[in-house]
Amino acid sequence: MRNKVKINEMEWTEVIKGEVSFVEPMRNHTSLRIGGHADIFVMPEDLQSLEKIIVFTREREIPLFPFGGGTNVLVKDGGIEGVVISLKSFRKIEVLREEDGYVYLSVEAGVPLQRLLNFSKERGYSGIEGLAGIPGTVGGAICGNAGSFGYEMKDVFVSAMIMNSEGKERKFLAEEIDFGYRESGFLPGELILSAEIRLKEERREYVSAKVAEFLKMKLERQPVSELTAGCVFKNPQGLSAGRLIEDIGFKGMRIGDIEISKRHGNFFVNKGKASASDFLKLMEEVVKGVKASFGIILEPEIKIIGRDEVN
Repeated sequence: MRNKVKINEMEWTEVIKGEVSFVEPMRNHTSLRIGGHADIFVMPEDLQSLEKIIVFTREREIPLFPFGGGTNVLVKDGGIEGVVISLKSFRKIEVLREEDGYVYLSVEAGVPLQRLLNFSKERGYSGIEGLAGIPGTVGGAICGNAGSFGYEMKDVFVSAMIMNSEGKERKFLAEEIDFGYRESGFLPGELILSAEIRLKEERREYVSAKVAEFLKMKLERQPVSELTAGCVFKNPQGLSAGRLIEDIGFKGMRIGDIEISKRHGNFFVNKGKASASDFLKLMEEVVKGVKASFGIILEPEIKIIGRDEVN
């Protein structure tokens, strides 16, 4: 049964500047096009509104869930209790300084990762070329330490401004963050507002060529044009999760409208009107199959959130 969050629509629309919607289908906000409803979905326009939302929800003990670009996440069919907050309105990129062959950028959390990549490519800034083709926002990419082809966000990360669960801002330096494989040390209640990153100054032709090279490989190997959430499982140490799944003959396996990609075993594709429950069932089958064949337990890379119950 659905948890009830008291909703006074007038009260919410008076609290913030920005978009507020109620009983919002999360499938409209995820790359998988899967997910139940969020009780409240907010997209504040400024820091003052963001602070008000955090204080407002904390005082009323309403759950608050930060949401990035929706690209590495599975929202369960029961939706999300409380307030989902998106920082997609925070989209500024600014050159801070150039120093010793490097350029330092301030990038707000809602900037699409591929917009940052294009910004860097056009100016000859090197360091994130391997992230070509990865969707989502910069804030989400930092929280999940997004990476590909040997490139990771932690490699260019200098610092971040966050807002904590009390609505207070604080700066974190790189040495204070315990980055790991597809994870960071940021706590669930800490919202990344912006980050400073360091890129190397290079020739534009060099950066463009590297981006094109990595993008070509990604298009050849991954179902980029289909509805996916990126890699479903983390790669075990020294191994490829996709290869393990392919080696047990699970490519093309399907439950409902969720299918393991015929192009890459670690991508699940929504072939139509898939449900989160079918996605989870397919994950379970893969975990069982890989464990039975190789004795390896695959761990999810995708973030699984929300309620089990269908509203």
